[in-house]
Amino acid sequence: MSKIMVVGAVGAGKSTILAALRGNVKDVKKTQVIEFGAQTVDTPGEYIENPRFYRALLSTALQVDYVLFVQDATSDRSVFPPGIGQLFPGYSVGIITKVDHPEANVERAKGLLHHLALKGKGEVFEVSALAGDGLEELKQRLEL
Repeated sequence: MSKIMVVGAVGAGKSTILAALRGNVKDVKKTQVIEFGAQTVDTPGEYIENPRFYRALLSTALQVDYVLFVQDATSDRSVFPPGIGQLFPGYSVGIITKVDHPEANVERAKGLLHHLALKGKGEVFEVSALAGDGLEELKQRLEL
């Protein structure tokens, strides 16, 4: 079984994606500190938004197989510095969330993820945690 870590902006849907992968999207709360689960590591959005916390993210990433970079499809900005995907150990995967939202712009989100320089194949998955879109494909890829 793989261990995964999610990284992304505040409100991007990191905790919701993890809950959806576990099959329960009820009562998702904002992550305040790095939270370790059996197969998951959930990170607060503030950690990628503030360079002061990069060291904590990078050292935590040493414990996982996959780092999921989460981009909200309704957002017109990225919190990820160019090339940061190359700094993280392990395999990097891009996740575009909220693809079912009326204001979603998946192509823009793909463009925002592109400058990360994701390690591996540069895979990007389009998901909706609430509707369940794309979750099975993501589970299969992550071997969950």
